[in-house]
Amino acid sequence: MDVPSKLLIKLSQRLFDNLDAQKKFVDALINPRRFPPCILWCQPKPETSPFAVQAPELWQPSFVDRLFLEEKPGQHILHQKGYFYCLDFSSVFAASILLAISQPVQLILDMCAAPGGKSIFAWKLLKPELIISNEAIAKRLGMLISNFKRCHISPVIILNKDPSILAEKIPLSSDLVIVDAPCTGQSLLAKGEKAPGCFHPSTINKNANRQKRIVANSAKIVSPQGYLAYMTCTYSTEENEEVCEWLLKKFPQFQAVEIDHLKIYQSHLTTIPCYRMFPQDGLGAGAFTVLFKNTAEGEKKKINPKTLSGVWVSNNPREISGGGNENKQLN
Repeated sequence: MDVPSKLLIKLSQRLFDNLDAQKKFVDALINPRRFPPCILWCQPKPETSPFAVQAPELWQPSFVDRLFLEEKPGQHILHQKGYFYCLDFSSVFAASILLAISQPVQLILDMCAAPGGKSIFAWKLLKPELIISNEAIAKRLGMLISNFKRCHISPVIILNKDPSILAEKIPLSSDLVIVDAPCTGQSLLAKGEKAPGCFHPSTINKNANRQKRIVANSAKIVSPQGYLAYMTCTYSTEENEEVCEWLLKKFPQFQAVEIDHLKIYQSHLTTIPCYRMFPQDGLGAGAFTVLFKNTAEGEKKKINPKTLSGVWVSNNPREISGGGNENKQLN
């Protein structure tokens, strides 16, 4: 058993008032465990599952299966054929806030898309006319394109742009913007992986400042009455609740949406309705998630996908209109 660092203990004390909860959280990080594999069905499920499937959580969408620990879905022939995408169940928890969106969604922008799980979840759930999956880090584009090709995700445009460029180029255009923000990745420790310096204040503050820049540019792209989904795979309040509080002060037209199916996971560290999964819960390594709605009135801006200079495009994406205009097929 490793000895917990002083910074980890300090974080546990900030997150939990209860000493027993603090100990369980610390233990989950210094004695990592294996979590059951999870798959998102991109194609229709077979009548008989090729895997042993656990009973679903109440908030778990029907196209997601949580498997038993001994299953190895990544080695199955159906994975190679693109029938499903493998992901951490914490990612399903984070993306489940999208279940609260009941209005039609034409255009989705995934701002920090690689390796593609949140884009695929949103594509399967909301059936948009177009997904724009952006990844600012060029070396991560390969895995994103590979996953979309394998899983036959379409129509989609993959971009390699800084968020500030997109905020300038396609403002007020997207019914949903997803920000699965780059973070310190503290939950990697719960899976036995490395995250050097993830508890150090300077690392946390650097990431929090980057997250604020990304989410601010993302907010400018959300159409009136559209949604902004913010999520991380880390535990520090500076990267989670405090980013949300900062966003609402800077963009008062946004309001956090209460997610009924996640009420028991609501964070006690803020009055904003946002939600946390911790590794000691036994479902996944951990996640933070919140859904904002742009309450402003106005017209959604029309975009022409041809002007976006995508690094990879599947199918022939259509012009996405705003204000009730009909879509036009691009030549």
